[in-house]
Amino acid sequence: MSDQHAFETLAIHAGQEPDPLTGAVVPPIYQVSTYKQDGVGGLRGGYEYSRSANPTRTALEENLAALEGGVRGLAFASGLAAEDTLLRTLLAPGDHVVIPNDAYGGTFRLFAKVISRWGVEWSVADTSDPAAVRAALRPTTKVIWVETPSNPLLGISDIAALAEVAHSAGVRLVIDNTFASPYLQQPLALGADVVVHSTTKYMGGHSDVVGGALVTADAALAEELAYHQNAMGAVAGPFDSWLTLRGIKTLAVRMDRHSANAERVAELLVSHPKVTQVYYPGLPEHPLHEVAAKQMKAFGGMVSFRVEGGQEAAVEICNRTEVFTLGESLGGVESLIEHPGLMTHASTAGSQLEVPADLVRLSVGIESVDDLLADLKQALG
Repeated sequence: MSDQHAFETLAIHAGQEPDPLTGAVVPPIYQVSTYKQDGVGGLRGGYEYSRSANPTRTALEENLAALEGGVRGLAFASGLAAEDTLLRTLLAPGDHVVIPNDAYGGTFRLFAKVISRWGVEWSVADTSDPAAVRAALRPTTKVIWVETPSNPLLGISDIAALAEVAHSAGVRLVIDNTFASPYLQQPLALGADVVVHSTTKYMGGHSDVVGGALVTADAALAEELAYHQNAMGAVAGPFDSWLTLRGIKTLAVRMDRHSANAERVAELLVSHPKVTQVYYPGLPEHPLHEVAAKQMKAFGGMVSFRVEGGQEAAVEICNRTEVFTLGESLGGVESLIEHPGLMTHASTAGSQLEVPADLVRLSVGIESVDDLLADLKQALG
């Protein structure tokens, strides 16, 4: 499958040629741990043990690389497994990382409680401001880590500008592309060195699988990452790989609907008297709306907002919705609502990344938008 095909075509066909034995149009689930070798050291098709490689996972990894425009994709057991493998590939004790002032709580926990114990230093910068990122660099900085849009405040960072900052200092730029998905945003084409995904979210899209991914356009780095993937072993299983591939086939049409519904939800929230602030890059009043419009095809399905009455009011809204399900995670076909400060971002309490207590985060699904709007109206009261 040529990478010259359109995204929607690649999503359905890249890495997924019909099975040569039966002609099956969907890659089989190779639920197997080991493979018969053609003599000692004679691997059949490059397979010997499914931690090192599995045909179903290979199909997913080839698909991921095609969608992100990379030379290689790697699939992991979770988004954090992908992040951990990447960090231990790129970093050594004494190195420094710049992290964003708005990031997923699990990512912050990985830096603050795990990687730091390994002797890696980190500091926080506002990644929406390239000058602030440049000022945060040290002689020991090896990585600039960015989420755009960010979780949970939907901040936007200029990927091309940050790539210039990073590369002028000999630093690698990592972009967590989970909120946008490769359908809405192509970080490698804008200069990023590595793209990270929690494929649990929009890539899988149905809240039925946990996974992660790394994609890079650097062939040498890809080999290093693949070595560490095998050495560390947190790989995606064959059934999880198959579920993720199934989700990716409809990624484009789902993201169109997620984005259209989220725009309507954001418009409702902006006009509601009990809402004090709305975070959505599709709103013209978003401080980096023009940057988002430049580097994204649409603005995605995530919306956050703050309410009058503080934490108690925010929690009560989360408890009153009926179509929006109270739950962590995001990116599924069903709409979710959560309180980041007490749920996904509890690990950031007391840090520079602590989120407002009156913040509510929505993952806007693909249900009838009229039902979603009615549900929010009744929950807000």
